[in-house]
Order: sequence, then structure tokens, then C-alpha cells
Amino acid sequence: MGDGWSGGWWCTGVRWPGEAPELGWRRGGDRRVSVLAYGTGLGFRALGERHCVGARGNVCPLAAVVPGRSTGGRCAECARLDRAHSVAADTLADDPRTYRVYLAWFGPGLVKVGITGEERGAARLREQGAVAFTWLGRGPLMAARRTEEVLRAALGVPDRIPYAGKRAVRGRLPAAGERAEAVAELYGRAAALEGRGWPDSLERLPLEVVDQVKVFGLSGTPAPIRSVRELVDGGVVAGRLVAAAGPDLHLAVTGGGGGGGGGVVVLDTRLITGWDLTAETGNGVGVGVPLIDIGGGGVQGGLF
Repeated sequence: MGDGWSGGWWCTGVRWPGEAPELGWRRGGDRRVSVLAYGTGLGFRALGERHCVGARGNVCPLAAVVPGRSTGGRCAECARLDRAHSVAADTLADDPRTYRVYLAWFGPGLVKVGITGEERGAARLREQGAVAFTWLGRGPLMAARRTEEVLRAALGVPDRIPYAGKRAVRGRLPAAGERAEAVAELYGRAAALEGRGWPDSLERLPLEVVDQVKVFGLSGTPAPIRSVRELVDGGVVAGRLVAAAGPDLHLAVTGGGGGGGGGVVVLDTRLITGWDLTAETGNGVGVGVPLIDIGGGGVQGGLF
């Protein structure tokens, strides 16, 4: 957040409409977007309590308070309404749009299969933090969904991977050639299933590995060692943006008074939705933000 942000803004989360992440903001009926650039400063202070962000663009009728550690940022009722209208809910069988099936690679041993609307391009892959991916096929929603189910069962891959796992491997990625080979190997196994449960209405697409390490700014940047566990009233998050992947912002921070030390800290922007935020242009030292070790699971009470 930069100049002109006087407070009272709620973050609506990070988006990847192109090859640069954007933070959305809402204050009443006003909406703004911050386009983020690597190497620039980012800082804000959380105020008061965290409230439900609502569902499908509508405000929460209860203005419910939600836990600081919730990555959904919604109360139970709004979460139910949001889920009911998503593609994953399988309630849109008559959707006329074309969908694509993809194979995504997040790090060694972390691969998944999924679907996304063709008109969205690779936005969904950037939103999930996929380090590399390839398209596999295109067709109607139900054909794409059926293919996704067949591949999950046959290849033994999940349809979702927890972000904690993605963060744990993001700092030790193999070389680009190895990443491409891993995606190509998975594609070969998937393509071999054509004709065995693969719907006729799904057109197979050729292998074309897309590597997003440069898009995410992960090349040559220090590995993150800690992540923000939650925001608190009065807590500051401030640092220099060095990388981003999916909802995660990698911030280079200075040491804090609580022994948190410096280094790169990951901020999952799903944790900042629903907070009243005001710009913070401090010196990169956080105030009262609990951290957790990436991969180790140890909670730190230090500041950054």
C-alpha cells in the first residue's frame, strides 16, 4: 500500500490477471487495485477485528467476526454460499463454456490435475502457485471433470495440495530442465490413458511445458524460512517484495525486537482479507505478528 491509502480499506485478496500479482482493496463501495512489483516496499497495519468477506461479491449480512488463522476469511454461511456456486461443486452441468484440463507441478513430489475455464488462460495456475504446468485437454465442463477424475485415480495424484507443502519445497527447486522433465513424464502417463475412460468430447492438447519461476520472481531469491501465522490488532507487516506465488508474497524483512530475525517471510494474503488495513511505511520491522517456521512447524512469537 502506498501514498493515498488513509485507512479503512479491506483487502479482497491477490489476483493474477497477467504476469504481475495484484492486490484488490475495498472501502464501502470503492474498489482499488495495487499492482505489485518485485523490489518495492509493501507495508500495512491491521486494525480492530477481522470480519467475514462475504460471498460472490456480496457483503456478509451478519458482519461476522472470523478467526485470524482462517485462510477462507468467511463465516460458515458465506463459505457455504460461495462453495455452492463454484465449479468444484459440480452444480453447473449445463455450463456452455469450454474448459481446460491441466497438469501442475509445484515441486519434487507435488503434482496435481485440475480444470479451469479456457477464457481465464493461465490465471488459475498462477493463483495456485504452480511452478510449471502443461495443458492436457479441452472440452465441455463435464468431460473435463470426468477426465480429471480418471487421471486422479489412474495416476495417483490429488486435485489439491496444501500451501504449506508448496512453501516447504519452493526454496529448493531443481533446475529448469528437471522441472520440464517432471511435467513431461506426467503428461506421458496421462496421455497413455486416452481411450481408457477419457471422454471422446475432450480434445487432447500437445505437451507444452510452461515454467513460471521467472514470473514468480523465484530465480535467485533467498528461500523463505518463516510465514505469517495470523494478523492481530495493531500488527504490522512490512518489507520488500522479492517474490510471489499464488496467494503468497515473499517479503525480505529486517530483524525485530522479539528475536524474529531477518530473512524472507511468506505472507499468505488469504490471511489479510477482512481486516481493516492502513498503510505502514515503517522501516521493515513488524509489530506483534506471530510467525511459524516453514516446513518445521515450530511457532515463533517473534516480530519482524
